[in-house]
Amino acid sequence: MHLLAATPGRIDNGQEPVDLGQTPADVVFISAADTELAALSAARGELADPPGLRLANLTHLIHPMSVDLHIEACATKSKLVIARVLGGTGYWKYGAEQYAAHCHDAGVPLALLPGDDKPDAELRGLSTVSDEDYDTLWAYLVEGGPQNAENFLSYAQAMLNGLDKPSPAAPLLRAGVYWPGAGVSDLAAAQEAWSDCAPVVPLIFYRALVQGAGLNPVNRLVKSLLRAGLNPLPIFVASLKDPVSVATLETLFAQAPPDVILNATSFAVGSPHQGDTSAGNPLAAPMANKAPIFQVVFSSSNEAAWADGLTGLSGRDIAMNVALPEVDGRILSRAVSFKDEAYFDAATECPIATYRARGDRIQFVADLAAAWARLRRTSEADRRVALILANYPNKDGRLANGVGLDTPEATAHVLQLLRDDSYAVEGAPENSKALMDRIMAGPTNWLTDRAEREGGEALSLDAYRAEYGKLPYELRQQIEDRWGAPEADPFFDGAAFKLSVHRFGNAVVGLQPARGYNIDPTDTYHSPDLVPPHNYLAFYFWLRFEFGAHALVHMGKHGNLEWLPGKALALSDECWPEAVLGPVPHVYPFIVNDPGEGTQAKRRAQAVIIDHLTPPMTRAETYGPLKDLEALVDEYYEAAGVDPRRIAHLRREILSMTSATGLSEDVGFSGDEDGDLAKLDAYLCELKEAQIRDGLHIFGRAPEGDQARDLIIALTRVPRGGGTGADESLIRALADDLELGFDPLSADMAEPWDGLRPEVLGGGAWRSTGDTVERLEDLAIRIVDGAPAVGPASNAVMEHIRAHVQPTVAACGVEEGTGLLSALRGHFVAPAPSGAPTRGRLDVLPTGRNFFSVDSRAVPTPTAWALGWKSANLLIEKHLQTHGDWPRALLLNAWGTANMRTGGDDIAQALALMGCKPTWDAANRRVTGFEVLPLGVLGRPRVDVTLRVSGFFRDAFPQLIDLVDSAARAVQACDEPASENPARANGGAHRVYGSKPGAYGAGLQAMIDERLWADTADLAEAYLQWGSYAYGKDSAGALDRDGFEARLGQAEAVVQNQDNREHDLLDSDDYYQFEGGAAAAIQTLQGRAQPVYHNDHSRPERPVIRTLEDEIGRVVRSRVVNPKWIEGVKRHGYKGAFEMAASLDYLFAFAATTGAVRDHHFDLVHQAFLEDEDTREFIEDHNPAALREMAQRLDEAIERGLWRPKSNSARALIDRLLA
Repeated sequence: MHLLAATPGRIDNGQEPVDLGQTPADVVFISAADTELAALSAARGELADPPGLRLANLTHLIHPMSVDLHIEACATKSKLVIARVLGGTGYWKYGAEQYAAHCHDAGVPLALLPGDDKPDAELRGLSTVSDEDYDTLWAYLVEGGPQNAENFLSYAQAMLNGLDKPSPAAPLLRAGVYWPGAGVSDLAAAQEAWSDCAPVVPLIFYRALVQGAGLNPVNRLVKSLLRAGLNPLPIFVASLKDPVSVATLETLFAQAPPDVILNATSFAVGSPHQGDTSAGNPLAAPMANKAPIFQVVFSSSNEAAWADGLTGLSGRDIAMNVALPEVDGRILSRAVSFKDEAYFDAATECPIATYRARGDRIQFVADLAAAWARLRRTSEADRRVALILANYPNKDGRLANGVGLDTPEATAHVLQLLRDDSYAVEGAPENSKALMDRIMAGPTNWLTDRAEREGGEALSLDAYRAEYGKLPYELRQQIEDRWGAPEADPFFDGAAFKLSVHRFGNAVVGLQPARGYNIDPTDTYHSPDLVPPHNYLAFYFWLRFEFGAHALVHMGKHGNLEWLPGKALALSDECWPEAVLGPVPHVYPFIVNDPGEGTQAKRRAQAVIIDHLTPPMTRAETYGPLKDLEALVDEYYEAAGVDPRRIAHLRREILSMTSATGLSEDVGFSGDEDGDLAKLDAYLCELKEAQIRDGLHIFGRAPEGDQARDLIIALTRVPRGGGTGADESLIRALADDLELGFDPLSADMAEPWDGLRPEVLGGGAWRSTGDTVERLEDLAIRIVDGAPAVGPASNAVMEHIRAHVQPTVAACGVEEGTGLLSALRGHFVAPAPSGAPTRGRLDVLPTGRNFFSVDSRAVPTPTAWALGWKSANLLIEKHLQTHGDWPRALLLNAWGTANMRTGGDDIAQALALMGCKPTWDAANRRVTGFEVLPLGVLGRPRVDVTLRVSGFFRDAFPQLIDLVDSAARAVQACDEPASENPARANGGAHRVYGSKPGAYGAGLQAMIDERLWADTADLAEAYLQWGSYAYGKDSAGALDRDGFEARLGQAEAVVQNQDNREHDLLDSDDYYQFEGGAAAAIQTLQGRAQPVYHNDHSRPERPVIRTLEDEIGRVVRSRVVNPKWIEGVKRHGYKGAFEMAASLDYLFAFAATTGAVRDHHFDLVHQAFLEDEDTREFIEDHNPAALREMAQRLDEAIERGLWRPKSNSARALIDRLLA
C-alpha cells in the first residue's frame, strides 16, 4: 500500500519571529505570566549568591523560529530549563515538543510545569527531572509570594550544585481580602473605608497579582469605586473553580452581600461546548445576591497597540477574557490596564512587564458599576426605562424593525409588563396599532414631511451643547467636519432638536435615529465609517440626561448603535458607541438564533441580551396554481400505461401551465418532456415540504395552538443531541416504527414509492417518496395533537416532546418577560447557549436568557468539518456537471453569526475546497493548525478560495482569518502544476478581504434604499469601495483594491451558505449586499456574469447545492406569495405589512445586483400583495406607508427594466396607488 502524507501547516497570526538574544545560564525559566517573571526577577536580586538566570516570556516564543533560535542559542547550552505552560501542550505544542526533544538530546534537565494547580500528565511525561524535584518546583510557583520565589531559585540552584535544598513551599492564602496599602487583609479593613449603606462592589482578581506585585489596576479601581460612592471589596482568588476560593467568596458575600460584581479573572467556570457539564458558577449562585457580573479586562497587550489600533484586544485576550467569560454570563466592560515594560533586567536579559492602569477606562468601569447599582436600588415606581425601536431603511413603512419579531406588539406588551410590575407607566398603548398610530403622528426619520408632524420630544440647543462639549475633541472634530454645526442638522427646527420619543409616564418609546445616510445618501460610496449626525447624539442625550433613563432597552435585532465606528471591543472614549451610550445599563431583547450580531451588542455596547424565540415554523404545503398543477401531475402518472391519449393531453396541459406561471424556468426544464415532468414532480414536493415561518414572535408570549404544534414538530424534525432514542427525529422514528425502510430526511422526493402503505398513513393518490413524506408529516401532526404513537421509536420521541419540548416552548413567553424584568431590576441574567433551534439545538431553549456564542479557538469543529467537506465536494460536482470543468477560483462569503451558529461550516468548506484540513487538540478541542492534503487524496484540482468576511467575523474570529490565510499561503507554496493548483498560478498575497477596520457592512444598502445607482457598475463600485481591505499576514485591514479586484476578476462563482430555514434570503439585506454585491463586481470586472451558489446547510447530514436563481424561485413560491405565510403575517398588523414590503425590497435588490430575479417572480409578488384586494386593503389599513413604498419599488423595477409585467393592469394599479 502506498501512503500519501499530508503536509502539516501552522497557523500564522502575522506575528514576526522574535530573537530573544539570550545567552546561556544556569537556569532558564519561561512563563506567560508577567507577574511570575517580575517576582523571580525581584527574588534573584534578594539572594546573596543567585544562580545565573534567564527569564523569557512564553508569548515571545510562539513563532517556531523564535523557539528554534532560543533553543539553539540559550536553552540547550544552559544547565536547567523550566517552563510554566498554562493550558497544557495544546497551547504551546511546537514549543513544548521542541524544548523536550532538544533538551533531551543535549542532556539538559527539563521541567514543563502546569500554569495552574491542576496536574498535567502530558507535561510531566515530557519532563526529565525527578518527580520530587518536579513537584517541589511546581509547589513554589503555585503558592507564590516573595519567599517562595527566592526558594524556587535556591532549589533550582541546589539541583545543579548538590548543596542543601531550602525548605518546601510555604502555603499562602489561596483567597482573601486585599486592601491598598495594607496588603492581604480582612473584611474589616475594607469596611473602614466604606460609606454607610453604599452599594457593595466586590472586585475579584487573581492571587498571582498579590504574589507578583501586579496590583496597580486593582488599587486604581478601588479608589475610583470609592469616589463613585460605592463600597469596593477587592478579593483575590486562586481561580473560580478552586474550592477554597469559592468558600472564601461565600463567607465574604454572606457578610457583605454584593450589589454589582467586577471580575478580572479569565476563562469560564462553565463550558461553551454542547453536552459538556461543568461545575456551577459561584458568581451566579444564591450567595452572589443576584448581582450582575462585569468582566474587567487586564489586557496582555501594550497600551500603545490598543490606543493606536481598532482591534481592541488580541485574539488571545478575546478568547480568555471575552468569549469564555460570556459563557458564565459576564457583561464585558472595558480593558482597564495594559502590559508595559517597567524595566529591562540586565541580569536575566529580560524585559520585565507590569500592569499599568489607564485612568479613563478605570473611571468608565466605576461609572458603569455605579449606574447598575443605581438601577438596582431604584424602586420600580421611580425607575425610568427607555424602549428604543430600530428603523431601517428610513421609511415610515419600515419602523420598528426587529428580525422575526412583531416589534410594535412586543413593545406594547413590555409596557404592560412594566405597568404590572409597579412601574409608573401612564397612558400606554394597548396594542401595536395604538402604538404605531402614536409614533406615526410624530416626527420620524423620514425627512420629507417632518415639519408637518406633531408630538415627540425636543432637546434645546443649550442642553445639547452642554453634553456635546464633554465629548473628546477628536469626536467633535469628526462630526463637525462631516455634518457642520448642530444648527445645520435637518432635525433642528431653529429652537430644538425634534425627536421621535413618546412618553408614557416613567417609560418612553423612541425611534432610533439613522446613521446619516438618509441626510446625505451620496456619502455612502465613500464612508463605511460614517460618523453619526448631531440629531443622533441629541436623541441619546435626551434619554440619558433630560429623561434620566436608568436603563435603555433596544427592542429586537438590531439597531445601529453597536455598529458605529470605533474599536472592535475594549472601547475607548473616542469610540462612537461609547460616546453615544455612555455607562448606561443596556438591555437587549434579541432573537436566539443570531449569536453573532447579539454578541456585537454585548461587546461594543455592554448589553445584557434577553434572547427570544424564533417565529413559529410550519410546512409550506401547497396552494392555488401549485395545488392545481400537483393534481394534474398526479393524474398524469395515474394515467400512465392506461390511457395514452389522456397522457398526451395532460402533458400538454402541464407544460402549458408551467410555462404560463414561469415554473418551467424555475424548475429548469431542458426540453426532455419525461425528464422535465420528473423534475417538476420533485420540485412541487420540495416546495410543499419547505419550512417557512407562520407569523412572527411576540416577545413575552409563547406560541399557542397550531403555531405551537407546528413549531414543536419543526424542532423535533431533525435529530438532537446523540440522535437516538428520545433525541431521534420524530419523522424518522415514525418511518422506523412503520417499517418503511427509508430515511424521510434525505430521500429523493421524486422516487416512485414501492414500499409499504400502512393504513395509518391514509389512502388516496400515493405514488412517490414525497407522498410518503407528506403522510408522515400529517401523522406527526395527529400524534402531537394527541393521537397515540405508532411504535416504540415514535413513543420515545413523543414522551420526550410531552415531558420536555412542549413545556419548554410554553415557558419561553414567561421566561422572556421574567428575564427582561430581572435585568431591569439590576439582577444577574443567567447565560445560555445560542443557535438555530430547528437545527437540533433544543439546548438554546427556553429563551429569556443572556446567550453566549462559541469558544472561538475550537472553530471549525470536527462536526463543521464533516459538513464542510461534504458540501465542498457537492459544490465541485455541481459546478463540473453544469459548466463542464472544475471550478478554479471562488469567492466565499463568511459571516460571524453563521460561523458561531454552526461551529465554522463556512471556514471548513473553504479549507476543503483548498484541499486543506484543520487539526485539533483532542483534549481541549482547540484548532491547532491544518494539513495540506495531497492531490491524490483530493482526486481533483485545488480551488483558489477568497473569503469576503463580515465586519463582525473580522472582530470575533481573528484566528480564523489567520488559519485561512496561512492555509492559502501554504497551498500557494506547494510545488504542484498550475492546472492542479490555481492559487499557485494566480499569485497575489491575500485571500481574505473585508470592510475597513472599525467599519461594517458591504455598502449596498443605502445605494438601493436611496436609489443612488444608475447601473450595475455603480453597485459594483460601492461593493469594492467597502470591501477591498486585506486581512492576514502583514495586513490588518490595509486597503488593497488592486488585489481584491484581481481575486474577483478570476472568480468563477460566488458561494453563500445558509445554515437554517428559520429565515431566508428575502428576509435580510445582508444576503443581497454580500452575494449581490460580489456578483455585480464580478460582472463589472469580467464583463460577464458568473454563477452564484446559495447552498442549504440546514440539515447537516444533507447539504444541498443550489444556484441563486433556484433559491429565489423556491423562496418566492414557498414563502413570499404563499397564502399561508401571508395570512400568518396578517395577524401582526403594521409589522405584517412591513414584512411584505421588506421581502419585495430584497427581491428588487437581488434583481438589481444579480439579474437572478425573473419577470414572473415580480408578477407573483404583485398579484399576491397588490392585486389581491384583501391583502391590499390589509396593508392600507395597517401600514399605508408600506403600500405606497411597495408601489414605488415595483414602479422602479419597471423603470429600470428589471421587470416587464405580464399584465398591463399591473402598471395601471401601480400608477393609481402612486397618484
